[in-house]
Amino acid sequence: MREHTNYLPDLSGRTILVTGGGAGIGRGICLACGDAGGNVLVLAPSENGARTEEAVRARGGKALWVQGDVTVAGDVVNAVERAVQVFGGLDGVVHNAIDRRSGVEMEIQDVEDEVWDIAVGVSLRGAYNLARAAVPHLKPGLGRFLVMTSPAAMEGAVRRHAYAGVKGALRGFAKSLAVEWGPLGISVTCISPLSTSPGMESAIAANPALKARLDKVVPLGRVGDPETDIAPVVAFLMSGGSSYISGQTIIVDGGRFTTL
Repeated sequence: MREHTNYLPDLSGRTILVTGGGAGIGRGICLACGDAGGNVLVLAPSENGARTEEAVRARGGKALWVQGDVTVAGDVVNAVERAVQVFGGLDGVVHNAIDRRSGVEMEIQDVEDEVWDIAVGVSLRGAYNLARAAVPHLKPGLGRFLVMTSPAAMEGAVRRHAYAGVKGALRGFAKSLAVEWGPLGISVTCISPLSTSPGMESAIAANPALKARLDKVVPLGRVGDPETDIAPVVAFLMSGGSSYISGQTIIVDGGRFTTL
């Protein structure tokens, strides 16, 4: 893993709420924001959120895990209120949570209603709940709202209909918010990342040749690392330096999808 703290932005005094922060990209975002001096509120339903809190604190950062489900409006409101109570405010939101089953490949006729509904709930209702709860606290010129999208949002994903559907919808939702919140001075962005993940690591362990194949299709020669490649871009978009970026999808993928 490359050293990254020397090029992180300064998030001192800023409080960032991260969903899906228990593992993978979400944990990397929490660690980077903590390293940059930010206060990190980890909203996650399971105990891995507590482990992320501990990891941030072990590196000298400030973090708090709040157990909750992004599909439940009351849980999201509680998390926002905790951020305000504990850290004195809320400056940014990163919606990274997604239902992992939405990425399972299957023909459309085999997709169960429950799988579809949960995917929509975590991604879209989660974003809706976060936007409604956060906006009263996001300061003009300083407020940031970011959602994680995917190349699947722009070019589709065969037999991953729920995943492609929610990622595309999130992109449209973010664009709408960017227009609505522009007069409030609140920036809204998307990131489309290419990164290792727990699922990818398991697949590589089962098939070591997979890593070489993945690296070969990326012009920069490697699949991104959640903490050192993806998270610093998120941290920048949470910082004061990103104030004139809004309504855009930032592609962070080593050049893999050059047509996006």
